[in-house]
Amino acid sequence: MKTVDPLLARRGEFPILRDCTYLISNSLGAMPGRTRDRLNEYADDWATQGVVAWEKWLPLVGQLGDLVAKIIGAGPNEVFMIQNVSIAESILISALDFSGKRNKIVYDDLNFPTIHYNWLAQESRGARVHLVRSADGIHVDTQAMCDAIDEQTLVVPISHVIFRSAYIQDAKAIVEKAHRVGAMVFLDIFQSVASVPVDVHALNVDAAVGGLLKWGCGGPGNCFLYVRPDMIPKLVPRMVGWFSHKRPFDFDMSGLDMRDDIWRYAGGTPNVPAVYAGLSGAEIINEVGIENIRKRHIEFTTFAIERAQEEGLKINSPLDSKVRGGHVTVDFPCSKEACDELIRRKFIVDYRPGSGIRIAPHFYNERDEVDAVFSEIRKIIARR
Repeated sequence: MKTVDPLLARRGEFPILRDCTYLISNSLGAMPGRTRDRLNEYADDWATQGVVAWEKWLPLVGQLGDLVAKIIGAGPNEVFMIQNVSIAESILISALDFSGKRNKIVYDDLNFPTIHYNWLAQESRGARVHLVRSADGIHVDTQAMCDAIDEQTLVVPISHVIFRSAYIQDAKAIVEKAHRVGAMVFLDIFQSVASVPVDVHALNVDAAVGGLLKWGCGGPGNCFLYVRPDMIPKLVPRMVGWFSHKRPFDFDMSGLDMRDDIWRYAGGTPNVPAVYAGLSGAEIINEVGIENIRKRHIEFTTFAIERAQEEGLKINSPLDSKVRGGHVTVDFPCSKEACDELIRRKFIVDYRPGSGIRIAPHFYNERDEVDAVFSEIRKIIARR
């Protein structure tokens, strides 16, 4: 009897896989079929219960945060859902003072732009941004990062997995150096969540931001913020809202009695529809298991690199699977136009300027789909 692959047995849970070759889960994960039911449930709650539905909605925010916590190695009540990473990073930044000598911000030039823009905006408040340059646009030199972190460094806001190349940074070494000189690390784990094992407790990061939008199959609006529990009293945000208060429904105007837990970073009203959408993805990732996902990603990205080499394409991702995340970036003349053509042919990938086409198979993809996209690239190049 033929053995059924337990990961591929779940393909039927993702409707888009019936209509196209979907290989871009590092940008937007495929929607689980059960998410439609969850969103219908949200609509029914609103339609039939009105404002009373908040009694159900608010606990769901914490429930989803706890599902994310299991994926990233955090504990219960340590993760809060935020609409996007820009807001999450801004909340962390609002807790900082750049007026002293310790005002240096260190990160690399392969960081995601939204993180970069958030920190550049702090230069008017006294922050000094120090960019560590990548020599090849793929890797970040860990020693160069550590050398740049000194006693004047306030925080190191880096990506665990680089969005362009899928390079996995040595976050542990960087955290250890930062803490040795009294600096903090805010780790962006967006490209790690549900792809690469990450343990925020073991890494001892001061805070982490990320989301379920990509490998987590949770849809837009499902980002999150983790702050190490012992850092919560020290990171006092200035970007707050009524849910940051211990008793938001007291509508107290006498002062800000800020919460002592992760909800102090909540700010305003949570994004309830996004929470409903995110529950299914987070459940599925926990059911499948990050170790199983990582094993499949290594298998398929290794095969993708072999196929790219056969086709003579430039590979802008690490060749070593130990430092490669879940996708492979390939480049060649007219790759942007080729990407557009692939999408027209129902091969869903994406393109990043200066890097090329990103190909990101997930646990629900088949090996033949990876092979097929490279065969299609060969046909497109031949026509041109």
